[in-house]
Amino acid sequence: KGEVSIVSYKAKKKRKFGENVLFLVTNFIATAKQAQGTCPESPSVLDATCTEDADCPVGNPVVRGIKTGKCVMFNNTHSTCEIYGWCPVENNTLPRKPLLAEAENFTLFIKNTVHFTKFNFSKCNTLQTNDPTYFKSCTYDPFFNPSCPVFRVRDMVEAAGETFGDLALLGGSIGVRIEWDCDLDHPAAQCQPQYSFSLQDRRYNFRTASYYWDSQRRLFRNLLKLYGIRFDISVHGQAGKFSIIPAAVSFGTGIAFFGAATVVCDLVLLYLDAKADFYWKEKFEEAKPPKGKTEAAA
Repeated sequence: KGEVSIVSYKAKKKRKFGENVLFLVTNFIATAKQAQGTCPESPSVLDATCTEDADCPVGNPVVRGIKTGKCVMFNNTHSTCEIYGWCPVENNTLPRKPLLAEAENFTLFIKNTVHFTKFNFSKCNTLQTNDPTYFKSCTYDPFFNPSCPVFRVRDMVEAAGETFGDLALLGGSIGVRIEWDCDLDHPAAQCQPQYSFSLQDRRYNFRTASYYWDSQRRLFRNLLKLYGIRFDISVHGQAGKFSIIPAAVSFGTGIAFFGAATVVCDLVLLYLDAKADFYWKEKFEEAKPPKGKTEAAA
């Protein structure tokens, strides 16, 4: 049983999706001041290009709206079907480089508390300190700072086998695994988590919009297509402690098992093996009465 809380220092561009999940924006495409009306569909959309009105049946739906039945000029080189929807249509020009490239230097503070109810034992992955600035200045290191779970985003991406620049352009998903393996016969200080990172997906994005009215009460929206890195954090753990009763039960079970194994082996060799007669003679010795007693009886 574990609890995880996520705090982001210097990372204002973040979005929390659910429990133990964090999304960090690294790139985006903006389409500003859209309003409901008519406009030409983008030529990149399937079935949007046309040469005459007959190519645009009225009422047929496309990706961003409904066809009005007109074929209009999109630009100097393309003609597309006019649609009714949010206009102008969504911009789909992706920047060549991540717009938020500095996000690689953001840090994530991942606080995790694990509780083993059977042993009434709890442990936190953070250092117990009275210094309020400690976690703002330290960075995780498995050898020198194992109790400082402040991770630099670039280090997490590289630990997953990727480069930040490549993943930040189109987004991606990284799994963060916190593993507890505690021997409670040892001091509690030796119960420390191990962190591992894995790449789950090389593309990740979603759309979001903010709606507003102008001074004439007309409805508008600003559409954003956000690319970024999603961090999925999972906690796994096990703990053990020596107890004389389970040890005695296991020892007795082992002895009983070896006794039963001997009986089974004898049955196989005596009745199922091809050389059962030889084994029978070696295992059992036929007892004969002494000669003196035999003659006296005669």
